[in-house]
Amino acid sequence: MVTRKMDVEEYVVQGFKASAVAAGLKKDGGLDLALICSERISVGAGVFTLNQVKAAPVILSCENIEKGAARAIIANSGNANACSGKEGLEKARRTALLVARELHIPPDEVLVASTGVIGAPPDMDRISGAIPSLVRELSPQGIPGASQAIMTTDSFPKMSRFEGEADGIPYRIVGMAKGAGMIMPNMATMLCFLLTDIKIDLQHLRKAISSGVRKTFNRISVDGDTSTNDMVLALANGAAENGPLSPGDFEVFEEGMTSVMNELATMIVRDGEGATKLVLVRVAGAASEKDALTAVRTIANSSLVKTAFYGQDPNWGRIMAALGRSDIHMKEEDVSIWIDDVQIVEGGLGKGAEAEREAANKMEKKAFTLTVDLHQGGFEDRMMTCDLTHDYVSINANYRT
Repeated sequence: MVTRKMDVEEYVVQGFKASAVAAGLKKDGGLDLALICSERISVGAGVFTLNQVKAAPVILSCENIEKGAARAIIANSGNANACSGKEGLEKARRTALLVARELHIPPDEVLVASTGVIGAPPDMDRISGAIPSLVRELSPQGIPGASQAIMTTDSFPKMSRFEGEADGIPYRIVGMAKGAGMIMPNMATMLCFLLTDIKIDLQHLRKAISSGVRKTFNRISVDGDTSTNDMVLALANGAAENGPLSPGDFEVFEEGMTSVMNELATMIVRDGEGATKLVLVRVAGAASEKDALTAVRTIANSSLVKTAFYGQDPNWGRIMAALGRSDIHMKEEDVSIWIDDVQIVEGGLGKGAEAEREAANKMEKKAFTLTVDLHQGGFEDRMMTCDLTHDYVSINANYRT
């Protein structure tokens, strides 16, 4: 729980309020229902999972965000409301309607998000019973509490902020996210909400969120699973009352949004279920942009490579095997591999036992970089991943029980 006043005040964004309650949706009895509300209509943009199996809240929020305006986000943990059929969609709509009535706003200005166990609709009695309390407890200092209410297997709440100026007027961006397992966004269960008081038009907000997601959340993996519930939502309420953004102002804002998302994405991987290592995988020298991304994703999602990370074993044969099955343009005899600054493969051949011992020492750290140079062209990409441990299996084996 956040207890220091300074921690709470750091995440206040003018014109926004939030609250969180324990509605009984989580088996541990913790905070599980969050509400975020803007005092005025906000420009709204979102990016959603590309999984063909989409949770009811994703379907509804996609519809409501299409017009580019929103006032509120209600999010629950403990139940994903995915694969729940017409009943699940009706309950998502009912949730939005109940929030709208309490806030005296149209239902299509409410966005809904859920995370948790897939396969059953949420307990509507618990949600409807808690909504009046959520609205009563709305506070500018409530954003950190909301970040705790969306956690599932997360071990800590994930928040980030950025402060900038537009038209000489200060503004703030605050982001929260949840995610530790089922993480490989393709737009894990991953949710991210971004709040800002900058005055910005819909076109520029959509550009900033899309660019940021591509560079950050779409470049992380914990276990290679894309969730049914992934969404990134951004609300900009204009409370800063700045004038039109100059090209330079927008560039700073876009960089700020990306920096917030990048910090949140890194936290997600660092908090990967059971993870002990944070690993940046970098592939250079690819023949095409597609090859670079394919190669880096194949390595970052390889169970054999990730277990080697856990064992602090520079088993480069597993990396070569992953590259070989990735269906990219490559020549085995051209590949070079490094762990941090220690080269373990040159020209497709190992550099020997001493190099591997030095690399194993580097892998003892909590964070290190794996670099692969294919020597086939000028394209490169990178992805943040983690190791695969015994605890990951235990956490997910016991997830529903």
